[in-house]
Formats: sequence, structure tokens, C-alpha cells
Amino acid sequence: MSAKEIVKALYSSDVAQDDVMQYFHKDCKVKWHSTKGYRVMNFDDISEIVLGIKQSFHSFSYRLSHILEDNTTITARYTIYATSIEREEKEDPIAHFISIWETKDGKLYRGFEISQLADHSVESLNSFA
Repeated sequence: MSAKEIVKALYSSDVAQDDVMQYFHKDCKVKWHSTKGYRVMNFDDISEIVLGIKQSFHSFSYRLSHILEDNTTITARYTIYATSIEREEKEDPIAHFISIWETKDGKLYRGFEISQLADHSVESLNSFA
């Protein structure tokens, strides 16, 4: 799989239902700037987050709006949507992300992310048009 295909496969997944850890290199590192601060995560940290998602959400999926490729580096813009186990009938936007991924050995190796909580405004949620 090309770097772009790997990233597309991840963002086509439902984290709550699918095995997304297959896309991550065992030596991966993700540097994430969020509204709650800066965090560096490794494979085990990501795996722990995925486990928490699986326990808390019925679905947890991505709506990809942009994907750019530069050799083995991919940049993606997307919004995460989720349905909680308490309210399976209501899907809510969670956050907007821009992620830059570097691949190694056919897996996601280095990630750089910036995110902002979804504000539920019509303009924000229709930014894909």
C-alpha cells in the first residue's frame, strides 16, 4: 500500500468497530497539539486511546475533506463523528483535525496533529462543501 492508501484506509475505518492498530508502526510516535495542550504518544498510548473509544462509543469515524501527498508524507483534514453507547441514534461531531503522517515499512510512523473541538455551527460542519 502507498502512504496515501494507508492514511485513507485508517480514515475509512470506524475506530469503535475496526482494528485500526494494524495501520500503526510499533515504533510510531504522534505529536498532538489539542485544545487541552501538547501530548506525545507512542504505539501503546494510541492503543490505550483506541481501547477507550471501543468501550465508550458505538461508532467513531472520520469524514475526510482533504488529503495531500508529498512522496511518503500525507496531510489529511477531517472531522471526527461519534455515537456514544448511551445514544446510538445520535451522531455528533467531536473535533476537527489536520494531521501529517510519515510512513515506514507500510505503516504510520510519525504523526503531527492539531485539533480543535467541533463547535456544532453550520459553517463549521459544512466546511467540506
